[in-house]
Amino acid sequence: MAISQNWLLRPFQERSTQIFLGVLFAALVVVTFLHLFMPQDSALHVSAYTVTLLGKYLCYALLAVAVDLVWGYLGILSLGHGAFFALGGYAMGMYLMRQIGDRGTYGDPILPDFMVFLNWDELPWYWLGFDMAWFAFIMVLLAPGILALVFGFLAFRSRVTGVYLSIITQALTFALMLAFFRNEMGFGGNNGLTDFRDILGFNLRTDATRLGLFIATGIALAIGYVICRAIVTSKLGRVSIACRDAEARTRFLGYRVERVQLFVFVVSAMLAGVAGALYVPQVGIINPSEFSPLFSIEIVVWVALGGRATLYGAVIGAILVNYAKTVFTGVMPDAWLFALGGLFVLVTVFLPKGIAGLLQKRRKAKTDDDTPTGQEATA
Repeated sequence: MAISQNWLLRPFQERSTQIFLGVLFAALVVVTFLHLFMPQDSALHVSAYTVTLLGKYLCYALLAVAVDLVWGYLGILSLGHGAFFALGGYAMGMYLMRQIGDRGTYGDPILPDFMVFLNWDELPWYWLGFDMAWFAFIMVLLAPGILALVFGFLAFRSRVTGVYLSIITQALTFALMLAFFRNEMGFGGNNGLTDFRDILGFNLRTDATRLGLFIATGIALAIGYVICRAIVTSKLGRVSIACRDAEARTRFLGYRVERVQLFVFVVSAMLAGVAGALYVPQVGIINPSEFSPLFSIEIVVWVALGGRATLYGAVIGAILVNYAKTVFTGVMPDAWLFALGGLFVLVTVFLPKGIAGLLQKRRKAKTDDDTPTGQEATA
């Protein structure tokens, strides 16, 4: 029991974790205060739109942490995490659609509007249970988790690695995107799921609910970060890093590499699913475009920019890139993708370890500068 407690509490003893959690909770408190207590005509007031936008950034940050867990510490470049994100989002979207009931355009208490429009006679079996919140929340974890378990078991057992594994993960999300575009699948086709009304009895269109979702997303990011730090600082994390750096040697030492890879991959997929579930009620829609391979590649750019194998670097990269996307798509929408590609090239050439690597380098340089001074004083 003591070992388990030490494993769970170890991240809180790290200075980086303390700083990250402190900054995150301070941001939640400041945004909440400025939204609730500052007059709307004040320059310091944070509008409901901005709160929702920040909540979306935090969802992306949690998704980036999930990708950094497998890429930074396991060496698996996944180009399919958008699929796990979207599956979690669809699970939440199905629950939100069932909450509409007879308030939809066609007034059917059971069938969502798009099913009535497509002349569906009854609710598909895989929609059953999504009228209950607890069932939907479990499926948010199980849907991406089971997919990652099956896919990972087959891939890691076959020892598919490197660029081949990346291509397969990209093919997986592309295949799911094509499937979800079909109306016959029963997920709304290319329009997806939208027009949500309530979550847990709270009106999604009120400012209070939006603020609550923002705070819940921040708490989820904190929990996800701590879980990932607990994993990477444990014996499992050290074995994961060994698999990343020398997989053959790790196998030779007797470790079941595929089991380590599978466990970390499934945890990462479930975290991505949680991020997708929190994303949907805040943006108000989920459609097959979230399965796009381009989106999964963009996630990798966030992590690379922030600095992989740090976790907090992934958060920095996700927030910075998406903030830049919000600004530049309004200023030069046609040139945004070129700017993103150029940014990735510049980071790869001049900041191979990302922003977090630059911060670590400066911290180390400062420590090296202070050490001789201390030694001279001692002498």
